[in-house]
Amino acid sequence: MSDLWSGRFGATQLDPRIRAFTSALELDHRIARHDVRGSIAHARMLGRQKILSEADSKTLVAGLETIDGELAGGTFPWPDDAEDVHSAVERVLATRIGEVAGRLHTARSRNDQVALDLRLFTLDVLAELDRALVELATALLERAEAEVETVMPGYTHLRRAQPVSLAHHLLAHVEAARRDRQRVSDARRRTAVSPLGAAALAGSPYDVDPASVAKELGLDAVFRNSIDAVSDRDFVAELVFVAALAAVHGSRLAEEIVLWTSTEFGFAEMSDEHATGSSIMPQKKNADVAELARGRASRIIGDLVAVLTALKGLPLAYDGDLQEQRVPLYDAAAAAPALAALAMVIRGLRIDRDAMRRATERGLLTATDLADHLARRGVPFREAHEIVGRIVRDRLSKDAALGSLTLDELRAFDVRFEAPALEELTVARSVAARRSPGGTAPERVRAALAEARKAFEH
Repeated sequence: MSDLWSGRFGATQLDPRIRAFTSALELDHRIARHDVRGSIAHARMLGRQKILSEADSKTLVAGLETIDGELAGGTFPWPDDAEDVHSAVERVLATRIGEVAGRLHTARSRNDQVALDLRLFTLDVLAELDRALVELATALLERAEAEVETVMPGYTHLRRAQPVSLAHHLLAHVEAARRDRQRVSDARRRTAVSPLGAAALAGSPYDVDPASVAKELGLDAVFRNSIDAVSDRDFVAELVFVAALAAVHGSRLAEEIVLWTSTEFGFAEMSDEHATGSSIMPQKKNADVAELARGRASRIIGDLVAVLTALKGLPLAYDGDLQEQRVPLYDAAAAAPALAALAMVIRGLRIDRDAMRRATERGLLTATDLADHLARRGVPFREAHEIVGRIVRDRLSKDAALGSLTLDELRAFDVRFEAPALEELTVARSVAARRSPGGTAPERVRAALAEARKAFEH
């Protein structure tokens, strides 16, 4: 069978090297079933609209359904020299049902056809990403429920800052996942628009019914402008952005897993089921899953740049450059497995609560509580900050903890210190005092857990 466009070129054959360069077939194996699904809906519409006879429509649908089954089972006989997935499917279909196969392309162009395929693929990736986000957030919530009373250092600038509940820290990652899910939902709404019926760019002279095709495919809307329908790749950029940001959030969690499971931190240990070893050093236990998740985020960020750079200079409508968007699009699908793998790691982590608590007892983490003690007694906070800064300097010079201070030692710095200051210096009191909305006090954390669980039930 000749190329779909061979009539314009007579007997001249495309140079095999050019064919190899322009072919998208190997890449597009991933959208083959989406292509067939769209073709089935198109063939049925052609029959309903009497553009094709009912018999031809049924023949096309039956042949395509057979091909879909073969694609699902891995037995489809891919032609080696097909230009793309569309021509591969049509060529195999023609060997089976004859010239009727040539009628499938009535009222359709490869431009609106591939736009539909990519949208259907994108919707599947968005659904998979959403499932992975739920899986990761659920793992974090399950761990947080057991760690409300576990204290750890909270960090700014990767320096110990103030004591917080471990559950509160884990819930911060859950909040990022919630925002990611919102972005997935928004992206899905804009992706679920059928371009089929736009044809090459100008629409179709046939009495097509794009709405019925969209409904059969589970899409929410149809295109409003045929030029935009075939040239729009915003949905690709949006998916890659959503995937990149979700991967970045996963990468931040992964970085903490790497740090916490290091000997230097010693806050946690990875399960043997989720760690790897060294080929030469028997003692090593590596956080490879977390490291690969970090690396995958870098890759998808690069994909986002590639998508936007390709789009920025393209005139309307379809341009061959758009074919290059397949790689970033397919690559974005790699975000979900990374997040799902992190969920497994989180579930298997062994938390060393004692190590976390001990870490809160060094680094003078309750210094702000001393300043707040003075501020509540009428001392301007800036002045209180200065007073406590001198206390901190003194403690550091003596390698002593704030908790070892006596009331007399405090009053040597400022007579306005009162006895409750000694209790307010404790880590437990510091955490419990943060009762402001969204704070780390245990009652606030328990309320946040309950609210987050409800959010992820839907």
